Amino acid sequence: MCTPSTQTTARLSPASSGTSSRLLSADADGQIKCWSMADHLANSWESHVGSLVEGDPIVALSWLHNGVKLALHVEKSGASSFGEKFSRVKFSPSLTLFGGKPMEGWIAVTVSGLVTVSLLKPSGQVLTSTESLCRLRGRVALADIAFTGGGNIVVATADGSSASPVQFYKVCVSVVSEKCRIDTEILPSLFMRCTTDLNRKDKFPAITHLKFLARDMSEQVLLCASSQTSSIVECWSLRKEGLPVNNVFQQISPVVGDKQPMILKWRILSATNDLDRVSAVALPKLPISLTNTDLKVASDTQFYPGLGLALAFHDGSVHIVHRLSLQSMAVFYSSAAPRAADEPAIKRPRTAGPAVHFKAMQLSWTSLALVGIDNHGKLSMLRISPSMGHTLDVSLALRHLLFLLEYCMVTGYDWWDTLLHVQPGMVQSLVEKLHEEYTRQNAALQQVLSTRILAMKASLCKLSPCTVARVCDYHAKLFLVAVSSTLKSLLRPHFLNTPDKSPGDRLTEVCTKITDADIDKVMINLKTEEFVLDMNTLQALQQLLQWVGDFVLYLLASLPNQGSPLRPGHSFLRDGTSLGMLRELMVVIRIWGLLKPSCLPVYTATSDTQDSMSLLFRLLTKLWICCRDEGPTSEPDEALVDECCLLPSQLLIPSLDWLPVSDGLVSRLQPKQPLRLHFGKAPTLPTSASTLQLDGLIRAPGQPKIDHLRRLHLGAYPTEECKTCTRCGCVTMLRSPNKTTAVKQWEQRWIKNCVCGGLWRRVPLSYP
Repeated sequence: MCTPSTQTTARLSPASSGTSSRLLSADADGQIKCWSMADHLANSWESHVGSLVEGDPIVALSWLHNGVKLALHVEKSGASSFGEKFSRVKFSPSLTLFGGKPMEGWIAVTVSGLVTVSLLKPSGQVLTSTESLCRLRGRVALADIAFTGGGNIVVATADGSSASPVQFYKVCVSVVSEKCRIDTEILPSLFMRCTTDLNRKDKFPAITHLKFLARDMSEQVLLCASSQTSSIVECWSLRKEGLPVNNVFQQISPVVGDKQPMILKWRILSATNDLDRVSAVALPKLPISLTNTDLKVASDTQFYPGLGLALAFHDGSVHIVHRLSLQSMAVFYSSAAPRAADEPAIKRPRTAGPAVHFKAMQLSWTSLALVGIDNHGKLSMLRISPSMGHTLDVSLALRHLLFLLEYCMVTGYDWWDTLLHVQPGMVQSLVEKLHEEYTRQNAALQQVLSTRILAMKASLCKLSPCTVARVCDYHAKLFLVAVSSTLKSLLRPHFLNTPDKSPGDRLTEVCTKITDADIDKVMINLKTEEFVLDMNTLQALQQLLQWVGDFVLYLLASLPNQGSPLRPGHSFLRDGTSLGMLRELMVVIRIWGLLKPSCLPVYTATSDTQDSMSLLFRLLTKLWICCRDEGPTSEPDEALVDECCLLPSQLLIPSLDWLPVSDGLVSRLQPKQPLRLHFGKAPTLPTSASTLQLDGLIRAPGQPKIDHLRRLHLGAYPTEECKTCTRCGCVTMLRSPNKTTAVKQWEQRWIKNCVCGGLWRRVPLSYP
């Protein structure tokens, strides 16, 4: 995604918000481009803004910090509150707008020693400024960028020679008179330890890698010096130290307590022995809080992948080492012919040409997966075990995975890399423990995370044949919650000066209080004038109302078969909250049907005089009373089950279009067999064993498709461009065919993300 040039070296930086909706790229001509998703599609990108440092290649590039930093406390993984496990760290943005809102933009360092900053104003205007890092400009071969809690930026540079110092600069960015201003200040520099050792002075002539240990950890840096055949890695830390005062001055003016002058000084934390030549470095993104003295790799918490960084070598191996002590934690091989991890490097046979090795690597957010590009241009992904190759107790492995799932649930990061390590036998325990931890949180946090935990449970249940039917239930519940909140939001109080409760809240209160099975008796307790909507709006909502009616009919018809957990919808039969929500929607639909009968759900009944809405509401109320939260739960009585058995002879039971559970690659990676994919080609994979027993959930190539959000039938080969969710497989049309405000409000809710929170991608049109 870089502009064409004769010599193009791309440096990419993902969006700082964690949503990955934007990307930065830079090339050897000094061109920086800001890419964003076109129509919010993950496989369609476009660039409208950028900056240029003409003829000056970019060596480091980063987004400005937005001030959001979350600390992850591994030692408190057993705590009940998420607030104890994950705490917000006070951290200032690089630059703020009026009201303290962080200003967006990026910073880059060029090979000639220039620093350039571009700021994105809310109006779309780009403010760009370029300054020299110091008065005496020199060549910059390597650079990295980090941020301080006070809102400043730290830039580390090296000219590539280990005989030269590694320089550090503090960069302050401000806006003065609608112009971007850059101020720089020199910080203490350092020489690598290997260059000061007389025995190694000339052994490693070049500095090949320079990285801060974390984007928001400017006081710790990783350095790698190399020769043609070997490398050495050092970890340094910046500390405040007291400056000793000469006795002469001490006698004149004694220094006591906090008055002692302090200086900043780099101290080496650890260093490796001689290694094979390092080809790439990847740093962890998990914000695990570590002190400078925490250098041991002994306790069970030390197995967390977030404590390790990845080093790739020219022999094709990848080593995970502790990010502070640099002790080895695990060894992987990216080549097709793996070797024993304990085989000495000197015994390995020499190959005719250079071995396949990574040239660039990145760790995922939880450090459970590593993606790299090798010297042949092939993109590979490695699975990194949470145990780092050690034997862990099953309960401890579950605790590790649960902790990382909780972190993803709180932060909003995608949890795909955690799913790579979930075995089918773990799914049930993880879902139960995740729900248990969720219910321990306060009501406000539960409401914020309510949809995210449903999406996470659905992703987990896809991995086991015993729980695959529950995937449909979780997606149906997500859709039900979305429909309920949207329809309730359309209700308006008849008098604007009604301060106490909204019509939606009053609807919930009345339906909870009145347990009458007659829908008309419940309806007369509501202020029906609050439910009056425009006729065109009611007609446009008919497809959503039809889904509610069909879903209620399907659930009630499934009640006699409730002993079969493999049947989709099984969990709804004991879910009082969801049944109460359906009951409320049935009342709303009944009222709207009096205003415009054509918006009512359409049922195929055997009798023309049968009131289908009243019949379904009566049965639904009886089922809801058995399992509602306010009263004691009980089993449905035989009379209710008998009435539900008669439903197929009274109404035509619809066949609901469930989301396909066979889409996606994560479940195919469980056997831990290598999987080869080609860019731009859809993988042709066999149906997983988990869906073989659920015929209704397998999507045949010529089967008619449906718009899962609008509930519109698209036909077997849709003529309209469609997009699909990368997480759950939900399909919807890319362009809206509706013009009604209420329907557009519904569609705008899912313009960026699916109901489950996944990203959209464009799917090509299929032809017979």
